[in-house]
Amino acid sequence: QVQLVESGGGSVQAGGSLRLSCAASENTFNSMGWFRQAPGKEREGVAAIDRTGSTNLADSAKGRFTISQDNAKNTQYLQMNSLSPEDTALYYCAADRDLMYRFDWMNTDSWGYWGQGTQVTVSS
Repeated sequence: QVQLVESGGGSVQAGGSLRLSCAASENTFNSMGWFRQAPGKEREGVAAIDRTGSTNLADSAKGRFTISQDNAKNTQYLQMNSLSPEDTALYYCAADRDLMYRFDWMNTDSWGYWGQGTQVTVSS
């Protein structure tokens, strides 16, 4: 059974940083991404990376967040800096076996596998 296990969430004050990790139970995924969902809002794409190293970032993440991966560990990371209360959400790891150029990475329907989520809370 495929598993995506997120870690690294927590509570931080505005301006602080967090690093999320997502470990996949297998190495068959060519793309991995991060989404988030705040209460009462739709799940939205934050960042994505594929096995070639290509990355995508949502406008809200540009200049503050960095996505990276360690293919040997089947793990992706999301380094989040300059956090604000607007970043408060449940952050989900997503994965798919297609390379990112083949699909709309910001569309949740594009991703075949999801983690359970890790909470990020930013206080002002």
